[in-house]
Amino acid sequence: MNVVAFLIAMGFFVFGLWLMSISVSLPGFEAIAFFGGILGCSLAVAIPMNILGRSDGA
Repeated sequence: MNVVAFLIAMGFFVFGLWLMSISVSLPGFEAIAFFGGILGCSLAVAIPMNILGRSDGA
């Protein structure tokens, strides 16, 4: 389960970085694409922190 959650979180993180990087080349949608990239990266950080829980097994 941890490996699957890690792969999903890594996918969100990479997609968020990619979305932020292409936002400069999307005329009229720069802010929306950049904000979507920030949300993707934030979700990638939230998955391990909230879903996987603490690493000490408690």
